Amino acid sequence: MKSQSTSGLGTSYEGAARRGTRAWRRSLATSGIVLLPILTGCMVGPDYQKPDAPVNDAWLSQTATATPTDAASVRWWESFKDPTLSALVQKAYEQNLSIKSAGLRVIEARARRGIAVGRFFAQSQEVFGGIANRQLSYNAAGTGTETAFSDAQIGLQAAWELDFWGKFRRGIEAADAELLATVADYDAIVVSLVSDVAANYILVRSLEERILFARANAALQAETLTLTQTRLKAGAVSELDVSTARATLANTQALVPQLENDLQQTKLALCVLLGQTPSQLDAELSPPDGAARRLPEMSAQIVAGVPAELLRRRPDVRVAERLAAAQSARIGQATADLYPSIAIAGSTGFASSTFEGVRRPDLGNIFDGDSFAGFIGLQVNWPILNYGRVENNIRAQDAQYEQAVAAYRNTVLKAASDVEAGLSDFLRAKERSGFLAEAVDASKRSAELSLIQYRAGAVDFIRVNNAQTALVQQQDSLVVARAAIALGAVRTYRSLGGGWEIREGHEFVDDATSKRMRERTDWGNVLNPDWDHGNDLGFKRPDGNETSGAEK
Repeated sequence: MKSQSTSGLGTSYEGAARRGTRAWRRSLATSGIVLLPILTGCMVGPDYQKPDAPVNDAWLSQTATATPTDAASVRWWESFKDPTLSALVQKAYEQNLSIKSAGLRVIEARARRGIAVGRFFAQSQEVFGGIANRQLSYNAAGTGTETAFSDAQIGLQAAWELDFWGKFRRGIEAADAELLATVADYDAIVVSLVSDVAANYILVRSLEERILFARANAALQAETLTLTQTRLKAGAVSELDVSTARATLANTQALVPQLENDLQQTKLALCVLLGQTPSQLDAELSPPDGAARRLPEMSAQIVAGVPAELLRRRPDVRVAERLAAAQSARIGQATADLYPSIAIAGSTGFASSTFEGVRRPDLGNIFDGDSFAGFIGLQVNWPILNYGRVENNIRAQDAQYEQAVAAYRNTVLKAASDVEAGLSDFLRAKERSGFLAEAVDASKRSAELSLIQYRAGAVDFIRVNNAQTALVQQQDSLVVARAAIALGAVRTYRSLGGGWEIREGHEFVDDATSKRMRERTDWGNVLNPDWDHGNDLGFKRPDGNETSGAEK
């Protein structure tokens, strides 16, 4: 009997089981020696170094506190001392749908990182097997007396391209950097969400105050209109005073519908951020214990830290830096194509046939010792005539890396500019609010005195009308200015990258979503809370909870 053997590059082994097994073990020992360079092999391409980025030593706005950031900037919204705002921020983090999508992108990046690790090991492996009935032609050349027979085979074959030049390890580097970039992107969305919730809440409270002032002034002007009508009946004034008073009242009343529409639009935007329907919001906006609805005010000075901290804390800066790191690794991947790829290929299994030649085999003896077959070999592939494809791919990857570096530096500059702009908004709004507060007090007194003098006939109605109109404008402007102070603080803390720390101790995917995903797909340990602390086939996983990862 002559057993079937699998063809391929390398030496075939067949015969008795003992001879085949000994030969197979010798081949594996030889392949083990070949694998040794993997442990000490080089990695071509550049080793990533974090790019330099220009930052000032201190902020231009010297009135801002320039001490290192602390808990005040981590949960900065609590500085407003508004329980409703704090509750809304927490609820938005738990329910916002953009946050949920960002968390799922982190899980996707974890899975893709596992794919990159898998490429380091045997790239193809498969169990094969089959049985076939054959009928040969009587008239074909070389056909003997046996024209009908069956073949059967079963076994395992694999091919492993060795990572001599670091191609696959660079791929893991890139996957690690991309994973950390998705974590930083998640943090960036958290920062934006927290800031947007705070900003919209401030706008809601400011609009509520503006509506209250508009209605109070409308009530005052209605009393003035009644007074002018009474004096008209007494013949003390002309109809011009009544018409002027009625027009002023109508203008003030017209402010209310517009402000109410702005309030409704802002509430709807807040509902989207909270991931809930509008019908649920009104109850949540009611202050606890029946407290008055008030515009939140920053009770402490802004803790801005130092500009250099932006490189560590601001998520979009970390995203840009990690993308540059990933692109640096891709240069190494492209460079590895300049060198020969070396792979080990092998196969082992059993084969038998009913073809009667020298021997008389049977399919039933497929697992006999004489049915053993196998091969192992070394493959070298070196595309030396690539017509510039490899070199130009390296150049293209290098150009993309420089683009990523430029984008990183631009992000740092923009971040610093955003902080300066936020500080300027905050400080200038505080100054403006102080002046407007004095103007409101003066306008109130002017409106009171002019009305008293009008009743006494000492001044004409124009003086009263001007005073009341000015009061409406000054009160509205003061509320806007006070809101601008709070919004300036929000903008500053958003620019500083504050607020993403709220996710620490929480999973990227909520329990309900995780449960659905596990019921649908085998996720292994990818969804585990301690995934960051493990490894994939010996490659340590990056820790997404360490912002210092961007410093490496």
